[in-house]
Amino acid sequence: MRLRQAFLLLLILASLPFSYAKEQREAVIYYNEACTDCTIYIKERLIPLLKEEGITKIVLKDYINNPEYRKELISLNEREGIPPRLQGHLTAVIDGRIFLEGHVPEHAVREALRWEGKLVVYQDSMKANAKSYRVWAPVGEIREYPIDEPLATYFSELKEMKPGRLESAYATTGLLPLVIVSGLLDGINPCAFAVLLFFIAFLYTIKKTRAGVLKMGAVYISAIYLAYFLIGIGIMKALIFTGRPHFMAKLGAYLIIILGLINIKDYINPFAFPVHLRIPSFSHATLRRWAYKGTFPSAAVLGFLVGLCTFPCSGGIYVAILALLSAKTTYFQGLAYLLLYNLMFVVPLIVILAFASNEKVTKRLKEWEESKARGMRLASGIVMILLGVVILVWFV
Repeated sequence: MRLRQAFLLLLILASLPFSYAKEQREAVIYYNEACTDCTIYIKERLIPLLKEEGITKIVLKDYINNPEYRKELISLNEREGIPPRLQGHLTAVIDGRIFLEGHVPEHAVREALRWEGKLVVYQDSMKANAKSYRVWAPVGEIREYPIDEPLATYFSELKEMKPGRLESAYATTGLLPLVIVSGLLDGINPCAFAVLLFFIAFLYTIKKTRAGVLKMGAVYISAIYLAYFLIGIGIMKALIFTGRPHFMAKLGAYLIIILGLINIKDYINPFAFPVHLRIPSFSHATLRRWAYKGTFPSAAVLGFLVGLCTFPCSGGIYVAILALLSAKTTYFQGLAYLLLYNLMFVVPLIVILAFASNEKVTKRLKEWEESKARGMRLASGIVMILLGVVILVWFV
Protein backbone atom coordinates (compact mmCIF):
# COMPACT_ATOMS: atom_id res chain seq x y z
CA MET A 1 0.00 0.00 0.00
CA ARG A 2 2.77 2.39 0.93
CA LEU A 3 4.58 1.48 -2.28
CA ARG A 4 1.51 2.38 -4.34
CA GLN A 5 1.14 5.72 -2.53
CA ALA A 6 4.78 6.53 -3.05
CA PHE A 7 4.45 5.69 -6.75
CA LEU A 8 1.43 7.99 -7.11
CA LEU A 9 3.26 10.77 -5.28
CA LEU A 10 6.19 10.45 -7.68
CA LEU A 11 3.83 10.67 -10.67
CA ILE A 12 2.24 13.81 -9.27
CA LEU A 13 5.61 15.43 -8.59
CA ALA A 14 6.90 14.48 -12.02
CA SER A 15 3.89 16.06 -13.72
CA LEU A 16 4.22 19.37 -11.86
CA PRO A 17 7.00 20.84 -14.03
CA PHE A 18 5.02 20.07 -17.19
CA SER A 19 1.83 21.62 -15.80
CA TYR A 20 3.75 24.66 -14.64
CA ALA A 21 5.48 25.08 -18.02
CA LYS A 22 2.17 24.82 -19.79
CA GLU A 23 0.70 27.59 -17.67
CA GLN A 24 3.69 29.88 -18.08
CA ARG A 25 3.00 31.16 -21.58
CA GLU A 26 4.64 34.52 -22.16
CA ALA A 27 3.66 37.59 -24.18
CA VAL A 28 6.08 40.40 -25.01
CA ILE A 29 4.44 43.55 -26.42
CA TYR A 30 6.52 46.14 -28.29
CA TYR A 31 4.64 49.42 -28.63
CA ASN A 32 4.76 53.22 -28.73
CA GLU A 33 3.41 54.62 -25.47
CA ALA A 34 2.79 57.97 -27.19
CA CYS A 35 0.22 56.29 -29.45
CA THR A 36 -3.06 56.69 -27.55
CA ASP A 37 -4.99 54.22 -29.73
CA CYS A 38 -2.26 51.62 -29.24
CA THR A 39 -2.24 52.03 -25.47
CA ILE A 40 -6.04 51.70 -25.29
CA TYR A 41 -6.01 48.61 -27.53
CA ILE A 42 -3.28 46.95 -25.45
CA LYS A 43 -4.66 47.71 -22.00
CA GLU A 44 -8.41 47.41 -22.64
CA ARG A 45 -8.53 44.64 -25.25
CA LEU A 46 -5.33 42.71 -25.83
CA ILE A 47 -4.06 42.18 -22.27
CA PRO A 48 -7.49 41.13 -20.85
CA LEU A 49 -7.89 38.74 -23.80
CA LEU A 50 -4.44 37.22 -23.27
CA LYS A 51 -5.17 36.72 -19.57
CA GLU A 52 -8.46 35.03 -20.41
CA GLU A 53 -6.46 32.62 -22.55
CA GLY A 54 -4.19 31.78 -19.63
CA ILE A 55 -1.19 33.96 -20.50
CA THR A 56 -0.19 35.45 -17.17
CA LYS A 57 3.34 36.66 -17.93
CA ILE A 58 3.00 39.83 -20.04
CA VAL A 59 5.94 42.16 -20.61
CA LEU A 60 5.43 45.66 -22.07
CA LYS A 61 8.35 47.22 -23.98
CA ASP A 62 7.92 50.85 -25.01
CA TYR A 63 10.40 51.30 -27.86
CA ILE A 64 10.04 55.09 -27.96
CA ASN A 65 11.22 55.78 -24.42
CA ASN A 66 13.73 52.93 -24.61
CA PRO A 67 15.41 52.75 -28.06
CA GLU A 68 17.05 49.44 -27.09
CA TYR A 69 13.64 47.79 -27.35
CA ARG A 70 13.32 49.05 -30.92
CA LYS A 71 16.69 47.51 -31.78
CA GLU A 72 15.57 44.30 -30.09
CA LEU A 73 12.39 44.20 -32.19
CA ILE A 74 14.28 44.89 -35.43
CA SER A 75 16.72 42.09 -34.61
CA LEU A 76 13.84 39.75 -33.77
CA ASN A 77 12.05 40.47 -37.06
CA GLU A 78 15.24 39.84 -39.00
CA ARG A 79 16.08 36.63 -37.12
CA GLU A 80 12.57 35.21 -37.48
CA GLY A 81 12.23 36.30 -41.11
CA ILE A 82 9.07 38.35 -40.57
CA PRO A 83 8.20 39.87 -43.97
CA PRO A 84 8.46 43.70 -43.88
CA ARG A 85 4.91 44.09 -45.19
CA LEU A 86 3.67 42.14 -42.14
CA GLN A 87 5.44 44.29 -39.55
CA GLY A 88 2.99 46.49 -37.65
CA HIS A 89 3.39 49.61 -35.54
CA LEU A 90 2.94 47.44 -32.44
CA THR A 91 3.93 43.81 -32.06
CA ALA A 92 2.84 41.20 -29.51
CA VAL A 93 5.05 38.10 -29.51
CA ILE A 94 3.51 35.06 -27.83
CA ASP A 95 5.89 32.28 -26.78
CA GLY A 96 8.42 33.59 -29.29
CA ARG A 97 6.48 32.13 -32.24
CA ILE A 98 3.11 33.87 -32.61
CA PHE A 99 3.37 37.46 -33.87
CA LEU A 100 0.33 39.71 -33.55
CA GLU A 101 1.12 42.77 -35.65
CA GLY A 102 -0.98 45.89 -35.07
CA HIS A 103 -4.62 45.88 -33.93
CA VAL A 104 -5.47 42.25 -34.66
CA PRO A 105 -9.20 41.42 -34.29
CA GLU A 106 -10.18 39.47 -31.19
CA HIS A 107 -11.33 36.30 -32.97
CA ALA A 108 -8.01 36.08 -34.84
CA VAL A 109 -6.03 36.51 -31.61
CA ARG A 110 -7.91 33.65 -29.92
CA GLU A 111 -7.48 31.33 -32.90
CA ALA A 112 -3.80 32.24 -33.33
CA LEU A 113 -3.06 31.34 -29.71
CA ARG A 114 -4.20 27.78 -30.43
CA TRP A 115 -1.84 27.35 -33.39
CA GLU A 116 1.09 25.06 -32.62
CA GLY A 117 3.65 26.51 -35.05
CA LYS A 118 4.93 29.94 -36.02
CA LEU A 119 2.27 32.37 -37.20
CA VAL A 120 2.02 36.07 -38.09
CA VAL A 121 -1.32 37.89 -38.04
CA TYR A 122 -1.27 41.49 -39.35
CA GLN A 123 -3.89 44.25 -39.14
CA ASP A 124 -2.16 47.61 -38.81
CA SER A 125 -5.09 50.00 -39.18
CA MET A 126 -6.23 51.74 -36.00
CA LYS A 127 -9.66 52.49 -37.47
CA ALA A 128 -12.68 50.64 -36.13
CA ASN A 129 -13.90 49.89 -39.66
CA ALA A 130 -10.81 47.98 -40.82
CA LYS A 131 -11.85 45.74 -43.71
CA SER A 132 -9.21 42.99 -43.79
CA TYR A 133 -6.25 41.32 -42.12
CA ARG A 134 -3.30 39.24 -43.33
CA VAL A 135 -1.92 35.98 -42.02
CA TRP A 136 1.22 33.99 -42.73
CA ALA A 137 2.75 30.75 -41.53
CA PRO A 138 6.15 29.67 -42.91
CA VAL A 139 4.55 26.42 -44.11
CA GLY A 140 2.26 28.42 -46.44
CA GLU A 141 1.76 31.68 -48.31
CA ILE A 142 0.67 35.11 -47.13
CA ARG A 143 -3.10 35.46 -47.46
CA GLU A 144 -5.52 38.33 -46.86
CA TYR A 145 -9.07 37.84 -45.56
CA PRO A 146 -12.11 39.97 -44.68
CA ILE A 147 -11.86 41.23 -41.11
CA ASP A 148 -14.56 38.83 -39.84
CA GLU A 149 -13.22 35.74 -41.63
CA PRO A 150 -12.06 33.13 -39.10
CA LEU A 151 -8.44 32.02 -39.11
CA ALA A 152 -9.74 28.47 -39.55
CA THR A 153 -10.14 29.35 -43.25
CA TYR A 154 -6.39 29.92 -43.53
CA PHE A 155 -5.55 26.79 -41.58
CA SER A 156 -7.76 24.68 -43.84
CA GLU A 157 -6.15 26.19 -46.95
CA LEU A 158 -2.60 25.55 -45.76
CA LYS A 159 -2.68 22.01 -47.13
CA GLU A 160 -3.08 23.30 -50.68
CA MET A 161 -0.54 26.11 -50.43
CA LYS A 162 3.05 26.08 -51.59
CA PRO A 163 5.63 26.15 -48.79
CA GLY A 164 6.35 29.69 -47.59
CA ARG A 165 9.76 31.31 -47.58
CA LEU A 166 11.52 33.92 -45.52
CA GLU A 167 11.18 37.27 -47.25
CA SER A 168 14.06 39.73 -47.14
CA ALA A 169 14.02 43.42 -47.97
CA TYR A 170 16.42 42.72 -50.84
CA ALA A 171 14.45 39.87 -52.41
CA THR A 172 10.91 41.17 -52.25
CA THR A 173 10.86 44.93 -52.58
CA GLY A 174 13.21 45.82 -55.41
CA LEU A 175 14.76 48.50 -53.22
CA LEU A 176 18.21 48.31 -54.80
CA PRO A 177 17.27 49.68 -58.24
CA LEU A 178 14.91 52.19 -56.64
CA VAL A 179 17.66 53.53 -54.36
CA ILE A 180 20.15 53.77 -57.24
CA VAL A 181 17.77 55.54 -59.62
CA SER A 182 16.23 57.87 -57.04
CA GLY A 183 19.66 58.84 -55.64
CA LEU A 184 20.86 59.69 -59.14
CA LEU A 185 17.71 61.69 -59.92
CA ASP A 186 17.94 63.50 -56.58
CA GLY A 187 21.53 64.49 -57.41
CA ILE A 188 20.47 66.10 -60.68
CA ASN A 189 19.30 69.36 -59.17
CA PRO A 190 20.21 72.92 -60.19
CA CYS A 191 20.88 74.03 -56.62
CA ALA A 192 24.07 71.99 -56.11
CA PHE A 193 25.11 72.41 -59.76
CA ALA A 194 25.00 76.21 -59.58
CA VAL A 195 27.14 76.44 -56.44
CA LEU A 196 29.72 73.95 -57.74
CA LEU A 197 30.10 75.76 -61.07
CA PHE A 198 30.30 79.12 -59.31
CA PHE A 199 33.01 77.76 -57.00
CA ILE A 200 35.04 76.26 -59.86
CA ALA A 201 34.76 79.47 -61.91
CA PHE A 202 36.01 81.48 -58.92
CA LEU A 203 38.97 79.12 -58.44
CA TYR A 204 40.04 79.81 -62.00
CA THR A 205 39.84 83.56 -61.42
CA ILE A 206 42.36 83.24 -58.58
CA LYS A 207 44.67 81.25 -60.88
CA LYS A 208 44.24 77.79 -59.36
CA THR A 209 45.77 75.01 -61.44
CA ARG A 210 43.67 72.23 -62.96
CA ALA A 211 44.97 69.81 -60.33
CA GLY A 212 44.13 72.31 -57.58
CA VAL A 213 40.60 72.74 -58.90
CA LEU A 214 40.09 68.95 -58.99
CA LYS A 215 41.37 68.53 -55.42
CA MET A 216 39.25 71.36 -54.03
CA GLY A 217 36.23 70.10 -55.97
CA ALA A 218 36.76 66.64 -54.48
CA VAL A 219 36.87 68.10 -50.96
CA TYR A 220 33.72 70.12 -51.68
CA ILE A 221 31.80 67.06 -52.99
CA SER A 222 32.99 64.84 -50.11
CA ALA A 223 31.67 67.40 -47.63
CA ILE A 224 28.30 67.46 -49.40
CA TYR A 225 28.21 63.66 -49.17
CA LEU A 226 28.98 63.78 -45.44
CA ALA A 227 26.35 66.45 -44.71
CA TYR A 228 23.63 64.64 -46.67
CA PHE A 229 24.56 61.30 -45.12
CA LEU A 230 24.34 62.71 -41.58
CA ILE A 231 20.95 64.27 -42.40
CA GLY A 232 19.81 60.86 -43.62
CA ILE A 233 20.98 59.10 -40.45
CA GLY A 234 19.07 61.56 -38.28
CA ILE A 235 15.86 61.33 -40.31
CA MET A 236 15.96 57.54 -40.54
CA LYS A 237 16.37 57.18 -36.77
CA ALA A 238 13.49 59.58 -36.19
CA LEU A 239 11.29 57.63 -38.63
CA ILE A 240 12.13 54.30 -36.99
CA PHE A 241 11.34 55.61 -33.52
CA THR A 242 7.94 56.92 -34.57
CA GLY A 243 6.82 53.30 -34.53
CA ARG A 244 4.79 53.82 -37.71
CA PRO A 245 7.29 53.36 -40.56
CA HIS A 246 4.72 52.14 -43.11
CA PHE A 247 2.55 55.20 -42.54
CA MET A 248 5.61 57.44 -42.83
CA ALA A 249 6.61 55.72 -46.10
CA LYS A 250 3.19 56.56 -47.55
CA LEU A 251 3.44 60.09 -46.22
CA GLY A 252 6.88 60.43 -47.83
CA ALA A 253 5.51 59.30 -51.20
CA TYR A 254 2.75 61.91 -51.02
CA LEU A 255 5.37 64.50 -50.04
CA ILE A 256 7.35 63.75 -53.22
CA ILE A 257 4.23 64.26 -55.32
CA ILE A 258 3.44 67.60 -53.64
CA LEU A 259 7.02 68.85 -54.07
CA GLY A 260 6.97 67.72 -57.68
CA LEU A 261 3.86 69.82 -58.25
CA ILE A 262 5.68 72.80 -56.67
CA ASN A 263 8.54 72.35 -59.16
CA ILE A 264 6.07 72.26 -62.05
CA LYS A 265 4.40 75.38 -60.64
CA ASP A 266 7.78 77.15 -60.58
CA TYR A 267 8.26 76.27 -64.25
CA ILE A 268 4.83 77.59 -65.26
CA ASN A 269 4.70 80.64 -62.97
CA PRO A 270 7.33 81.10 -60.22
CA PHE A 271 5.32 83.93 -58.67
CA ALA A 272 2.01 82.07 -58.36
CA PHE A 273 2.78 80.63 -54.93
CA PRO A 274 5.42 81.79 -52.41
CA VAL A 275 6.81 78.27 -51.69
CA HIS A 276 9.86 77.25 -53.78
CA LEU A 277 12.36 74.40 -53.77
CA ARG A 278 15.65 76.26 -53.69
CA ILE A 279 18.55 77.18 -51.46
CA PRO A 280 17.29 79.62 -48.78
CA SER A 281 18.11 83.19 -49.78
CA PHE A 282 19.51 84.05 -46.33
CA SER A 283 22.34 81.53 -46.89
CA HIS A 284 23.61 83.03 -50.17
CA ALA A 285 25.98 85.54 -48.55
CA THR A 286 27.44 82.89 -46.24
CA LEU A 287 28.07 80.50 -49.11
CA ARG A 288 29.79 83.20 -51.17
CA ARG A 289 31.99 84.17 -48.23
CA TRP A 290 33.31 80.62 -47.82
CA ALA A 291 33.70 80.16 -51.58
CA TYR A 292 35.83 83.32 -51.83
CA LYS A 293 38.34 81.99 -49.29
CA GLY A 294 39.58 79.47 -51.86
CA THR A 295 41.28 77.09 -49.40
CA PHE A 296 40.83 73.38 -48.68
CA PRO A 297 39.22 73.96 -45.25
CA SER A 298 36.87 76.54 -46.75
CA ALA A 299 35.98 74.10 -49.56
CA ALA A 300 35.04 71.53 -46.89
CA VAL A 301 32.94 74.06 -44.97
CA LEU A 302 31.31 75.28 -48.18
CA GLY A 303 30.43 71.74 -49.25
CA PHE A 304 28.98 70.91 -45.84
CA LEU A 305 26.89 74.08 -45.84
CA VAL A 306 25.68 73.41 -49.38
CA GLY A 307 24.70 69.88 -48.31
CA LEU A 308 22.58 71.38 -45.53
CA CYS A 309 21.18 74.25 -47.59
CA THR A 310 20.25 72.18 -50.65
CA PHE A 311 18.08 69.88 -48.54
CA PRO A 312 14.99 72.12 -49.00
CA CYS A 313 15.71 72.04 -52.73
CA SER A 314 16.22 68.30 -53.21
CA GLY A 315 15.20 66.65 -49.95
CA GLY A 316 11.73 65.49 -50.99
CA ILE A 317 12.94 62.35 -52.73
CA TYR A 318 15.42 61.74 -49.90
CA VAL A 319 12.75 61.81 -47.18
CA ALA A 320 10.50 59.41 -49.09
CA ILE A 321 13.32 56.92 -49.66
CA LEU A 322 14.38 57.16 -46.02
CA ALA A 323 10.80 56.48 -44.89
CA LEU A 324 10.67 53.48 -47.22
CA LEU A 325 13.97 52.14 -45.87
CA SER A 326 12.74 52.51 -42.29
CA ALA A 327 9.65 50.46 -43.18
CA LYS A 328 11.26 47.80 -45.37
CA THR A 329 14.72 47.13 -43.95
CA THR A 330 16.58 46.56 -40.72
CA TYR A 331 18.64 49.47 -39.42
CA PHE A 332 21.95 48.17 -40.80
CA GLN A 333 20.46 47.21 -44.16
CA GLY A 334 19.01 50.70 -44.34
CA LEU A 335 22.42 52.13 -43.49
CA ALA A 336 23.99 50.26 -46.43
CA TYR A 337 21.29 51.56 -48.76
CA LEU A 338 21.84 55.06 -47.39
CA LEU A 339 25.56 54.93 -48.22
CA LEU A 340 24.69 53.84 -51.76
CA TYR A 341 21.98 56.48 -52.18
CA ASN A 342 24.36 59.28 -51.22
CA LEU A 343 27.04 57.95 -53.54
CA MET A 344 24.55 58.16 -56.42
CA PHE A 345 23.53 61.62 -55.20
CA VAL A 346 27.04 63.02 -55.74
CA VAL A 347 27.75 61.16 -59.02
CA PRO A 348 26.36 64.06 -61.14
CA LEU A 349 28.61 66.49 -59.25
CA ILE A 350 31.62 64.24 -59.87
CA VAL A 351 30.80 64.19 -63.59
CA ILE A 352 30.48 68.00 -63.67
CA LEU A 353 33.77 68.38 -61.81
CA ALA A 354 35.51 66.12 -64.33
CA PHE A 355 34.23 68.15 -67.29
CA ALA A 356 34.66 71.52 -65.57
CA SER A 357 38.35 71.01 -64.86
CA ASN A 358 38.89 73.08 -68.02
CA GLU A 359 38.26 76.81 -67.66
CA LYS A 360 36.52 77.23 -71.04
CA VAL A 361 34.31 74.21 -70.43
CA THR A 362 33.40 75.60 -66.99
CA LYS A 363 32.22 78.84 -68.56
CA ARG A 364 30.06 76.96 -71.09
CA LEU A 365 28.62 74.66 -68.42
CA LYS A 366 27.75 77.66 -66.26
CA GLU A 367 25.93 79.30 -69.18
CA TRP A 368 24.16 76.03 -69.97
CA GLU A 369 23.07 75.58 -66.33
CA GLU A 370 21.65 79.11 -66.17
CA SER A 371 19.73 78.66 -69.44
CA LYS A 372 18.36 75.21 -68.58
CA ALA A 373 17.60 75.65 -64.87
CA ARG A 374 13.91 76.36 -65.48
CA GLY A 375 13.48 73.33 -67.75
CA MET A 376 15.28 71.15 -65.20
CA ARG A 377 12.67 72.12 -62.63
CA LEU A 378 9.91 70.89 -64.93
CA ALA A 379 11.71 67.60 -65.58
CA SER A 380 12.45 67.21 -61.88
CA GLY A 381 8.80 67.85 -60.96
CA ILE A 382 7.54 65.21 -63.39
CA VAL A 383 10.09 62.65 -62.19
CA MET A 384 9.21 63.31 -58.54
CA ILE A 385 5.51 62.76 -59.19
CA LEU A 386 6.21 59.52 -61.06
CA LEU A 387 8.53 58.32 -58.30
CA GLY A 388 5.91 59.05 -55.64
CA VAL A 389 3.32 57.05 -57.61
CA VAL A 390 5.76 54.13 -58.03
CA ILE A 391 6.41 54.01 -54.26
CA LEU A 392 2.68 54.12 -53.46
CA VAL A 393 1.74 51.42 -55.99
CA TRP A 394 4.61 48.95 -55.64
CA PHE A 395 6.35 49.52 -52.32
CA VAL A 396 3.85 50.49 -49.57
